Amino acid sequence: MATIVLALFLAGCPLLRWTAASVSISAHALLSQGRRPGVEITCPPWTWVKSCQGDWQFHPCPCCMAMKCPLGSPPPAPIPSAQTFPSARPLRPLTSVMDASGHCVCTVILPDDTFPLRRIELLETSAHNLTLRVQQEMEKLQEYGQRLAWYEAKLQNASRRLQLLEVGDLTPTELDFQELRKEIGDMESFVGHLRSSLNGSDTTVEVLQNMSVTVSALESYDKSHVVAMRRELTTLKQRLEDCQKDNPLVGRQPPIGTCDHRGIWRLSKPTVVQLNWRGASYKAGAWGKESALRAGRKERYWVALLNLDGRRLDSVRLYGSYQDLLLSRNHTDQLITGFGQGAGPALYNGSFYYNCYNARDLCRLDLESGAVDRKAVPNAAFNNRFSYTGTSWQGLDLAADESGLWVLYATERSEGNIVIGRLGPGSLALEKTWQTSQYKPAATNAFMVCGVMYVTRAVSTHREEIFYAYDTRTGRESRLSLPLDKVTDVVRSLSYNPSDHKLYMFSDGYLLRYDVLFRPQGVSA
Repeated sequence: MATIVLALFLAGCPLLRWTAASVSISAHALLSQGRRPGVEITCPPWTWVKSCQGDWQFHPCPCCMAMKCPLGSPPPAPIPSAQTFPSARPLRPLTSVMDASGHCVCTVILPDDTFPLRRIELLETSAHNLTLRVQQEMEKLQEYGQRLAWYEAKLQNASRRLQLLEVGDLTPTELDFQELRKEIGDMESFVGHLRSSLNGSDTTVEVLQNMSVTVSALESYDKSHVVAMRRELTTLKQRLEDCQKDNPLVGRQPPIGTCDHRGIWRLSKPTVVQLNWRGASYKAGAWGKESALRAGRKERYWVALLNLDGRRLDSVRLYGSYQDLLLSRNHTDQLITGFGQGAGPALYNGSFYYNCYNARDLCRLDLESGAVDRKAVPNAAFNNRFSYTGTSWQGLDLAADESGLWVLYATERSEGNIVIGRLGPGSLALEKTWQTSQYKPAATNAFMVCGVMYVTRAVSTHREEIFYAYDTRTGRESRLSLPLDKVTDVVRSLSYNPSDHKLYMFSDGYLLRYDVLFRPQGVSA
């Protein structure tokens, strides 16, 4: 009975019922000017995050290199001992990211088997099996108790009969001896079952001993890693302070909606949001987030797919949030009266702007009233004349930025070079135009940021390059070399959004987006 009570106690122990999922320790440091970085600890999966300088999610980390913590090497801080669990391995290589607000993060990831998840799972399985075994033993004990009471009565009856035989008051018969032998045989069989059950209890005791050893090992493992983690976080804080002192760009990204910077510094690696809802056959289209939101209006995301011919635009799909877009829920489809053409539309201030079908006209669809206005862009080439390379029917390319709405196009007079036109507030009329020297069919796409047009070209099947810029504020042109990774060959559209500093790309049916990082004022190139 003592063995069974001990088994029940351990089987009910909360430690044995603990389900081990992933355990993570993340340290994030907020690197803003004049503030000491803080550390925040969260859970899942064993991750130590360090703050330094680098690009959003994927770019190398110059700051970490300066701190003698280069990409691909483990941090110099002590690594937890593997004495308790020989399977533990050193930390994985360091990577780094920077978000749109200029917060930089370097990440070190422990291998999956560093934490003894397998041992905890085995421990939980053993506890479950032990609970079942104890339940079976208890059921047997109840059965044995009933049978013992019955055999006790039989033994007392047999004892009385033997006493009568001894004193001669009862004459024995062959039937009496047969009945006595049967009763003794039944009791011998019962004793055998009881002995077998007790032998099984020895196995239960052995399982309990093994589980106790495992629990002790897990406790010592956890204590040693907590100490090592605290030591690592102390080192991390010091590195973050050094990083903030040595890197002037950290924490100095301009506020949303302002142009207090010296142009694009770099772009993050792409985030592949999803394949468009119609499938891979629909390769041409555009997508983005609504720009210039009216007061009180919630954000909206839009996706505009062209037909299989890569030309005609029938409708635009609207989502109330980024989460809805990811989950393909809560959307509305707005039909486009008279159709549009090309992958250059934009959603701006409650209206959807696009190139009217088979014309050099701009169309504006009011999403609330459904009314459509249109106006011709003077001398603009259209119907696939001077479209971007690899993208047909994009004669008029709409672009929104911090200063308003723009249209990029070419004319016969400009000999195919890009003309930048700025639309008047709430109007389809061109307020002013700028002539550039960049030949439009030599570019893959273009977009506007703070009055500056940035133009891209293909470098390889998986990389674009921002190679040309025209500043409408100064009239100056410049040559750049900013890499822009992609997942497919052809870029169908690019749309910058000033409300989140992100660049939205439609690439052969896939929706991608990038974080745009700017060079602060006073920082040389």
